[in-house]
Amino acid sequence: MGNHVRMRTHRTTTALLIAAVGALALTACDPQAAGPDGKASTTGAGTSAPSATASGKGPGKTPGKTTTATLPQLVGKGLQTAQDEAQAAGFFSLKSHDSLGQERLQALDRNWKVCSQTPAGGAKVDTGTTVDFGAVKLEESCPAADAPAPQPVGKTMPDFTGKGMKAVRASLPSNAGVTVKDALQNRMVLQESNWKVCTQDPKAGAALSGQPLSFTVVKTQESCP
Repeated sequence: MGNHVRMRTHRTTTALLIAAVGALALTACDPQAAGPDGKASTTGAGTSAPSATASGKGPGKTPGKTTTATLPQLVGKGLQTAQDEAQAAGFFSLKSHDSLGQERLQALDRNWKVCSQTPAGGAKVDTGTTVDFGAVKLEESCPAADAPAPQPVGKTMPDFTGKGMKAVRASLPSNAGVTVKDALQNRMVLQESNWKVCTQDPKAGAALSGQPLSFTVVKTQESCP
């Protein structure tokens, strides 16, 4: 009987020791473990400071705030130079177009010069404004005004003589049957933005009723035969 009581006492003591060790381990692992008063602790290594974003003090542009600057006068400059100077003034949204209305791409900016700019030079505008440069190739002369963008043809054939072939095609219905041939040397017309119209069939003023259309062309810097 005495041995049985001592065995139960030994087991109870062992269980209490295990429980105490477990409680200590939980307290060490949990930074918000209960303090002496039984309340969760709010201090210690686990407490994080407010983030700069949450406090409103983080870096970044103030919402709704705009920046204005004076756009330089860039007409007459090389297109690449004009773009560089516009960016130096704080304008980074830039685009360009063919002032002659031939829809040519300004693939190498150094080969083009500025004929017009929108907005005009000297204006104080929002730096987020898109600046559009009208340009021609260095060896070409600027027109008095930029040629208008191609407009869809109506029921009669316009006079396309001298127009850029790419611009002409942009005016035609997407389902039109079009044949384009070199008027000089039987060369392949691969990039229509580099070619202009010499002749057309049907002629200007003819009714358009879905018939096939044909053009002869030469390169932009060449003369028609």
